[in-house]
Amino acid sequence: MAGGHMKYRALSRSSAHRQALLRNLVTSLFKHESIATTWHKAKEAQRLAEKLVTLGKKNTEASRRRAHQIFYEPNDMVPKLFGPIRERYLTRPGGYTRVLRIEPLKEDQAESAILELVDGPRDMRFAMTAKTLARLPPTKHLNDLTAKNVKRVTQFRKGGMSELQEMVQEMRIQKEEGIDDRILPAPRKVYPEDTFRKSMYYPDEVEDWKFPNPLPKKLVKKEVEVVEPEDDFVVAERSLGKEVNATGA
Repeated sequence: MAGGHMKYRALSRSSAHRQALLRNLVTSLFKHESIATTWHKAKEAQRLAEKLVTLGKKNTEASRRRAHQIFYEPNDMVPKLFGPIRERYLTRPGGYTRVLRIEPLKEDQAESAILELVDGPRDMRFAMTAKTLARLPPTKHLNDLTAKNVKRVTQFRKGGMSELQEMVQEMRIQKEEGIDDRILPAPRKVYPEDTFRKSMYYPDEVEDWKFPNPLPKKLVKKEVEVVEPEDDFVVAERSLGKEVNATGA
């Protein structure tokens, strides 16, 4: 139906390829608890990850079989899902994952994002809140936005306030020692190298008044003189003349 609501993103893939991609992303998410991918892939993988955490909280035989069908590494991921991850989100009503926009990771400027499990060891918002508190002077009061973020990252986290204070103290020490002044890595290369681009005749990036790399000159075929084969009589006469000249000398 034209103009209808989009139920899901096709991600420019067939149905089987799309399902395989999402299963791979979700397996990596529960394995590392934080992954970086494109924005649209992260939003689609988030839906499947939320359903998996719901299956883990149900903790039935049917939910375990369903989790085995989704994970690519079920022997490692299913015990983690129904073990520490289930215990982490028992008291949380929802919102088990988070998608954060970041700078493009590749030089094609594709929209990138971080997909993570909240209240975990790699919670980005928890670390960003701790970094904000570490940069504030001790005498300055928190504004409404910072106080709201502190409540949000510690509300359902077990021992959240104590962990936040420990991270704030650690970040203050790192700031004094200069460890925090790091430079981000350059975007990953997705286009061909310069030599490959020139061989494929891609135009060089030059100034407006210059010409890009020209096409190679076409080879002009030279006319080859066709020599007709000589008769046997002419060849024999020429050889006899050489022998007479040699004996006369």
